[in-house]
Amino acid sequence: MLEEWKNNAFILWFDQLGIEDVPLVGGKNASLGEMYRMLTPKGVAIPNGVAITAYAYRYLLEKTGIKDRIRDVLKDLNKKDMANLADHGDKVRQIIRNAEFPPELRDVIIRAYRDLCGAYDKQRKDVDVAVRSSATAEDLPDASFAGQQETYLNIKGDDVLIDACKKCFASLFTNRAISYREDKGFDHFSIALSIGVQKMVRSDMACSGVMFSIDTESGFKDAVLINSAFGLGENVVQGAVNPDEYYVFKPTLKQGFRPIISKKVGEKSIRMIYDVQGSKNTTKNVSVPEEERKKFALNDEEILTLARWACIIEDHYSGKAGHFKPMDMEWAKDGQSNQLFIVQARPETVMSRKDVTILETYELREKGNLIVKGRSVGEKIGQGKAHVIRDVKDIGKFSKGEVLVTEMTDPDWEPIMKIASAIVTNRGGRTCHAAIISRELGIPCVVGTNDGTQKIKDNQKITVSCAEGDDGNVYDGLLKFEIKRVDLKTMPKLRTQMMMNVGNPEEAFDLSFLPNDGVGMAREEIIINSYIKVHPRALLDFNKLKDEDLKRQIEELSYGYKDKTQFFIDKLAQGVATITAAFYPKKVILRFSDFKTNEYANLLGGAAYEPKESNPMIGWRGASRYYKEGYKEGFALECRAIKKVREEMGLTNLELMIPMCRTVEEGKKVLREMEKNGLRRGENGLKVNVMCEVPSNAILAEQFLEIFDVSLTSMMRGMMQ
Repeated sequence: MLEEWKNNAFILWFDQLGIEDVPLVGGKNASLGEMYRMLTPKGVAIPNGVAITAYAYRYLLEKTGIKDRIRDVLKDLNKKDMANLADHGDKVRQIIRNAEFPPELRDVIIRAYRDLCGAYDKQRKDVDVAVRSSATAEDLPDASFAGQQETYLNIKGDDVLIDACKKCFASLFTNRAISYREDKGFDHFSIALSIGVQKMVRSDMACSGVMFSIDTESGFKDAVLINSAFGLGENVVQGAVNPDEYYVFKPTLKQGFRPIISKKVGEKSIRMIYDVQGSKNTTKNVSVPEEERKKFALNDEEILTLARWACIIEDHYSGKAGHFKPMDMEWAKDGQSNQLFIVQARPETVMSRKDVTILETYELREKGNLIVKGRSVGEKIGQGKAHVIRDVKDIGKFSKGEVLVTEMTDPDWEPIMKIASAIVTNRGGRTCHAAIISRELGIPCVVGTNDGTQKIKDNQKITVSCAEGDDGNVYDGLLKFEIKRVDLKTMPKLRTQMMMNVGNPEEAFDLSFLPNDGVGMAREEIIINSYIKVHPRALLDFNKLKDEDLKRQIEELSYGYKDKTQFFIDKLAQGVATITAAFYPKKVILRFSDFKTNEYANLLGGAAYEPKESNPMIGWRGASRYYKEGYKEGFALECRAIKKVREEMGLTNLELMIPMCRTVEEGKKVLREMEKNGLRRGENGLKVNVMCEVPSNAILAEQFLEIFDVSLTSMMRGMMQ
């Protein structure tokens, strides 16, 4: 039961709040209070602040008499008519913005702000705060109101704060918020608005972003997804930048390991910083220099710290709820103190409710001309007539079933997003506004195309495919596609172990939901081809290379790595780790590289190191390369990558497989090379298998099995494929 004094309070400090106070201060503020009280002792850093309560909002409406005026304006609302919706929303917002705060309310807000100033500055000088809206119905499991209302950053001074509060209260009646409530069946006056006034983190001088304790694409629950960009976090939330993307594996992170299983650098072309206080805007965007864009915004230690906090936050809320509760968080790094902070946390409301027992696959049945590509959101295919809209003021021209093509979206676009057949944006990552809303609506979306609005023509018939892995592709024309649905609950359990054949790390999380007993073979070649693209010898000899064009291409791929061999190790380790983590703790058997000489030659720089063979299929491949001059240094890099996966990331469910091992003596030589590079069979449970693919493997099977753990027959391999 709520304490009576809270019910009639205009202001409540974070340390006075808990998650049960959603009716008083909304989901956002209640969550901040809960974390500030309960999780700061566990090491999660939360900036202090106060909540202006929902009671204060209702008091304003009643005391000033504007509630009845708002009700009158909304009487003839028609949310399906964009012009009508915009007109009514504008009138209501003007009523609230022009209302004078009752003196008793204004005084309490200012007094609390001065106290907050005093907590951060001994002279009680104006401190910069974030002013965030927190609706009393937001972040509920069946109604995600996140982003429906406004946030104002770099707010300083009494008058500026009061003005920002008015704008926040008015934002309860933005066009998208009105439309959203109408769709969800909420009465406009059953929902109130609270405001969080929180000390700003100077991420304008560093970086910020969003974080999920679940994979937002597949619903895989054992990974933390972190997006980051330079400057204030609104650009990442709104999708104004293509951010960095990191994945951390939760089970072994909790065991004390360092399992950063994926790192991808984003474009990060703009940075939001403070504008001069007193000007019309309190923030502005500036361009990020080209060289800085190629750098990761976070270092590994910071990535791991944020991931640990995500686990602490998720475990806390899951404990409260009594069941798994993944979280959607915003974080910021202070450029003055270099300290990380969590500035928001709310329940994740889309993937946590996904039914993983129904397998739905979309498949293109014909090829088309590719127009643009970006990052896929979801796994569906959508198509229709493209409608290129560059300004939100033109959304009234959009028709149901069209494909929305735009620079980026924010909550103002939601009235038309819900009637689109697909969405394509120039900017944004997988946690941007367009991505989040399209997931909630079940609409295929391709983000971060860079030039979609230029290459896609207005009224052009297009197909938007998110069914081809990590890349989202936009094709010319209305291509034929098929939808298949399988109820996994109806599939019988087999007596035979069913192990999968997985090569692409981008598909691993999704594939993990299929009935399986692990991975019988994961191929290194696919990871090297997709993630690295360079011959390992060319990386080892980088400083000796004479071909300047080749060096430029390698430098572009491995930017930020002074030691080019570490690029190979890290990228191979991340690809292998993603597959291994997806099926953890089940067995994952990785086959060492089995390129043929002509395939190695096709890698960047490879032609200089590979012999020309008339029949590469039976030539210098597999085990015969690993111990011989000309490649054994490359094999050492493979071993170091595997050592990183097993020992640094803690993924000891990874086993190894040697391909094309023609003789027992050759097998012994390979094992000795592995030992030189830190991989000893049997140590820390390491199993080393051998493929049975040449006659000697079968004829000398018992001798091979004296030095290896098990063999995989070609017949079994064929069955898995």
